[in-house]
Amino acid sequence: MNDTPSLPPVNTPPATAPTGIKPGVTHPKTIKSFVRRAGRTTTGQAKAFEDLGPLYVMPYASQALDLAAVFGRSAPTVLEIGFGMGEATAHIAALMPETNFLCCEVHQPGVGALLKRIGEQGLTNIRIVSHDAVEIMDHMLKPDQLDGIHLFFPDPWHKKKHNKRRLIQPPLVARLATRLKPGGYLHCATDWQPYAQQMLQVLSAEPLLANSVAQHEGEGYAPKPHYRPLTKFENRGLKLGHGVWDLVFLRR
Repeated sequence: MNDTPSLPPVNTPPATAPTGIKPGVTHPKTIKSFVRRAGRTTTGQAKAFEDLGPLYVMPYASQALDLAAVFGRSAPTVLEIGFGMGEATAHIAALMPETNFLCCEVHQPGVGALLKRIGEQGLTNIRIVSHDAVEIMDHMLKPDQLDGIHLFFPDPWHKKKHNKRRLIQPPLVARLATRLKPGGYLHCATDWQPYAQQMLQVLSAEPLLANSVAQHEGEGYAPKPHYRPLTKFENRGLKLGHGVWDLVFLRR
């Protein structure tokens, strides 16, 4: 018998196909920032939802956010797309208390895990929207509003026939660029070299963005910024000889 506490309701994207997509279409043309994953919510995560969810989880709404009102202060704001279990997010938020972090994740155990970290570390500069980041960006964020965007280790979709599902594609990058203030940054990271190469190509082709690293002989990857921690999975990969590629582009 499953005695794991159930989660409080949180706004998430509908399970059915969006209006306008015909049933049976394998790869809808609409951009989605996520793929639903199964997961079991722990007792601690469920308690974090109950205790901290009302303070730090914001409902999705089709209207522009007043970031100063949301965070209770005016401060540089970074959007994080897909924070997984929140390990890197909590680390960065603690390291940069002067920055606000608006974080998107639809995986409910991940949201619960980040809420638990928020409580354990006493973090106050994080807000979570458990909804598709593309819709958040389109309807809740205004142009030239963000100081940074973090997109760490998105699903690489290894098989060539599935490459079209990768998140970093020209239409999305163009939208991300418009939400950055001039001088703001987009930081992507991946541990899959073919995806790193695609990211570099797509980001370099966006006219609103400029690589923070001078490209030479086809290379344009950035050193790992000090704020991004090495996760346990990344450490494990590095010990096995796997690479990690960071890309940091600036809004012109």
